[in-house]
Amino acid sequence: MNRPDDILPLTPRGLRRPVAAAYVGVGPTKFDEMVEDGRMPKPKRIDTRKIWDRLEIDEAITALPTDGDADNSDEWSDA
Repeated sequence: MNRPDDILPLTPRGLRRPVAAAYVGVGPTKFDEMVEDGRMPKPKRIDTRKIWDRLEIDEAITALPTDGDADNSDEWSDA
């Protein structure tokens, strides 16, 4: 008989930097910029390893401005 964890796919909650960046849809360098400026969360630590909490990333993505929001300037209209 199969155990539930043998059947159900596992979605990791802790993501390493390249995976966290890909999850957001940006490259690692842009992800680093977003962490530094506060748009993405800081990593958690497991011993010496840094991981990002997928749920915190979800919250950060939800908080990003939507295209067309008044707070999101249109660089092309400023040209």
